[in-house]
Amino acid sequence: MLSHKTKYALKALLFLAEKEAGHIARTIEIAEEACIPKKFLEQILLDLKRAHFVGSKQGKYGGYYLLKHVNEITLADIHRLFDGAIALLPCASLNFYEPCADCKDETQCTLRHSLITIREETLKAMEGITIASLIKN
Repeated sequence: MLSHKTKYALKALLFLAEKEAGHIARTIEIAEEACIPKKFLEQILLDLKRAHFVGSKQGKYGGYYLLKHVNEITLADIHRLFDGAIALLPCASLNFYEPCADCKDETQCTLRHSLITIREETLKAMEGITIASLIKN
């Protein structure tokens, strides 16, 4: 399940993507239009900025804008940023791997092998969903 943070990040990115090129959106504008609590959105936008998905401009006419093209931002990218691993267990994770303390031999673990299959299918689907494809739908 996606966290509220991930859902709101996606909604904010969609809002920015639907604006004309060069548009700089104020936080309050994004919050009101995308129905995101303003204080929560501010934290999310800072995380997106640190991850180089959005940029910001200070001042009276300041706000946020996309840094990456809408075809380059995937659901997998945003999920990993806010929710962490896509795998259901750390032993099946690509980026957040940790061995299970209660596993005698992970090479023989049928649970791990099944969860790796699930991770691969989920990752494939999530990497196929971009901000651009969400806009089209």
